[in-house]
Parts: sequence; structure tokens; C-alpha cells
Amino acid sequence: MELYRKVRLACSEGMSQREAAKHFNISRDSVRKMMAYAEPPGYRRHAPVRRPKLETFVPIIDAWLEGDRSVHRKQRHTAKRVFDRLREEHGFTGGYTTIKDYIRERERRCQEMFVPLSHPPGHAQADFGEAVVVIGGVEQKAHFFVLDLPHSDACFVRAYPAAVSEAWVDGHIQAFAFFGAVPQSVLYDNDRCLVAKILPDGTRKRAALFSGFLSHYVIRDRYGRPGKGNDKGNVEGLVGYSRRNFMVPIPNFPSWETFNTWLEGQCRKRQDDKLRGPAETIGQRLQRDTAAMRPLPASPFEACDQASGRVSSQSLVRYKTNDYSVPVAWGHQDVWIRGYVDEVVIGCRSEVIARHPRSYEREEVIFNPLHYLPLIENKINALDQAAPLQGWDLPEEFATLRGLMEVRMNKQGRREYVQVLRLLELFNLPDLHAAVKQALQMGAIGFDAVKHLVLCRVERRPPRLDLDVYPYLPKARVEKTSAAAYMCLISEDAA
Repeated sequence: MELYRKVRLACSEGMSQREAAKHFNISRDSVRKMMAYAEPPGYRRHAPVRRPKLETFVPIIDAWLEGDRSVHRKQRHTAKRVFDRLREEHGFTGGYTTIKDYIRERERRCQEMFVPLSHPPGHAQADFGEAVVVIGGVEQKAHFFVLDLPHSDACFVRAYPAAVSEAWVDGHIQAFAFFGAVPQSVLYDNDRCLVAKILPDGTRKRAALFSGFLSHYVIRDRYGRPGKGNDKGNVEGLVGYSRRNFMVPIPNFPSWETFNTWLEGQCRKRQDDKLRGPAETIGQRLQRDTAAMRPLPASPFEACDQASGRVSSQSLVRYKTNDYSVPVAWGHQDVWIRGYVDEVVIGCRSEVIARHPRSYEREEVIFNPLHYLPLIENKINALDQAAPLQGWDLPEEFATLRGLMEVRMNKQGRREYVQVLRLLELFNLPDLHAAVKQALQMGAIGFDAVKHLVLCRVERRPPRLDLDVYPYLPKARVEKTSAAAYMCLISEDAA
């Protein structure tokens, strides 16, 4: 540009173009161009580049690249691979740069363009993301639900062990409670937890649980095109934002509940931010969003998967590949199952018979030892090999009590030990543990004594045991009956 200025200045002061070319050591064509344009015009191509060696091979290249659309992105053609195949299979004699330039231009032409969108208040978008977390000292994958309000950019994030249907619905319920209102519509992708099938006319056949949820909250559901994440770009961006800002470094929490409480606090904190463009904070714009949303219904929707089953001969009920125990008294009965995000509830007719923490592993067996104690009491020889009792972490005093019972009463001692364990059906472990320790200190080794002691502890009264004879029951005082006591029965007043 400096040379441009000097040449134009010299020619304007009377120097000829021939003299300027000689003085500045440039061609007369360059001087002529400098005088014609105030600034360097740059290189201007007046006709498209011709590649005569490539033109006959363009349809072949286009067919290969179009076929790559249905192939995993890591196994698609590179420019080098296209060049090699053309030489080996079709006798191409051109250079690699020609192939590379054509593919670069083709990719640029094929890139999709987008229309900027405006989002009215009262509508939402929802999606799930994944991140690594440490919960209870165990590193695992978290599936976090994200609900975004595009008008205000307010968000709600909640983490789950798995992105199952119950987690989708529970995430919505928690988000609605967080915002205190229900969006008019929610935009989704075509996740199979929500959409059972896309029909030929483009309409969606919804999953049963999701359909009931939409009906309960009266929400209009909308869906993006399959494989087109940009149709719900706001929530897609928010998934990445949540992973980068809420989950770096790797979160470490004692439980899912404490993790989700912290995430909720981060969502509230973000409402004080100002994003590029709007002058208002997210929280200020959120007021317009909630004003356009519907009020919460009188009662929340029950986010659970419903199934039915039958109790096996081993008192187990199968749900989602896992087996959960029920009391043996319900053996071979038909039962109903409710699968919540963190719990599995099993019932028969109108009665709930078992509750278990939900497992997201496969082919696990989840026992409650109390469910099998009545059967073990009758089949006492199975006590040491009973799978439900393996790994049952009881205080060491229980093992001491069992040893003393077996020494003193042999087989009957084992049966009484199981009867002591069955007291957990009525009393909590701390009270029973205290009664067992007290029985060991007193030397009252028997079921009746332990039962009496735990009852006295619960009722807050001193124990009264006759330690001279077994079974160490409270000493009974029986008074002699007086004949005069029966006279009232034949008196006229009694009649």
C-alpha cells in the first residue's frame, strides 16, 4: 500500500508512467493498474477454474461422498483415499491437490445454512446429556436432564443414573416445580423413551408413560427432525454449557440427591447472568416466561413405570432383567410392579409387600434378608447357606449370641437365633442390638429374654427377668382364688 501511494503521488506530480516504472523498478502494467485503482484490487477471477483431468471423474467422486452419508463418520472417504482409489480403479492421472481442492469446495457448497429464530415466552426445549461423575466414591456415568426456556435462557439440570422413561418424566416434574409453572409446549428429539414409533405420515406414536405425562400437564409436544440437533439448538447448547461449567472438574458427591441439590443451586445462580445481546438478566426475562406459562396442577404426576409379574418359588420378582425379593408368604402370587427412578415397589392387590433401591445393572439379584427368615426358621438347616443372608452386615454381638445359643441348645438354638432376627420385622436394628448386648451382659441367652428386653427398651420400663429358670420370662405372681369371689356371680345385683 505504501508503494501504491508513492507511485500515484509521483505520477500526479508530472512523472510519466514509463519513468515511474523505471524509478520504482516495477512494470508499466503495474503502474497503469495503480493509476486505475485507488487501492489494490486484489486478484479477480473472471471465469471458474477448469480442471480438464478431473471433469470426467466428478460423478464418481460425488457418488462416493454421497454414499458416505450413511456410514460412520470415522470410516468416510478422505481426499487422500479418493485420490488413491481414482488412480487404482479408474486410471486417474491428475494430481492430489486437484482432488483436495475439489472436495474442499464441495464441502463448502454443501454446508447447511440456518435461519435465526425468535422464541416467544412460555415455551421450552428438553434433552439429556452425559458426563462422568463420582457418587458415593464410585466413578460412573451420569445422565443429566436439561430443560431450557429459550426466551429467557433459564435452565434446569438434574442428574440420574440412567436416561430411562421414568427419568425423563421425573426431570420434567422437578423442573416444573423449580420454575413454579408448566410450559405451553416442549420441543424434543425422537428419543425412544418418548417416541415409540415415527409413522409414515411423520406423526409420532408416543410411549405410554410419556403420553400419560403430557395428558396430566396438558402440554403440546413438538419434535425435531431425526438426526437434526439444530432444530432444538438452544437446549443442545445448554447441554454442552452444563457439562463444561457444572461438571468440570469431575463432580464428587456422597449421593445423587446432594449432587442434584448442588446443580439446582447452580441453575439459580446462573439467573443473575447477562448474556450477549439482551440488556436484562436471565432472571428478569424469566419473569416473562413464567407469566406466559400455565399454573401447576393440584397434584404432580407419578413418574413410574408400571408392570406386572409373578413371584417365583424362590420368592423373587423379575423387573428389567433384575430379580427383587418379596416376603415368602406371597410365593407364587401375581403382583404389580412400580419402577421409580430410585426405587422399585412391589405389591399384591391393594397391599405394598416390598420396596427395594432400584438397580440399573443387568441380571442382579436384590435380596431383603427379612423376607426369607420365616422360611429359614422352618428349614433351619439352610441357615448357613441361605443366599439372602450372605453379606448381611450385622453387629458382632449377633454372632456371639448365635454361638452361645448353639452351644446351649444345639439345633433349637439356631432356630431361636432366627427368631431373634425376626424381631427386626417389628423393631429397628439399634433397639434390637442394644437388647442383644444387654442379654449377653446378663447371661440371659434365649429368644424370650431378648424379646422382653427389646420391649422394655421401646416401652421405657425396667426389665424383670427370672434368671433362675429358662426361658427367663418375667416371674408370674398367681394369687389363690377365694370362693367368696364367685358369690357375686349368683347375687341378684349381678343378674
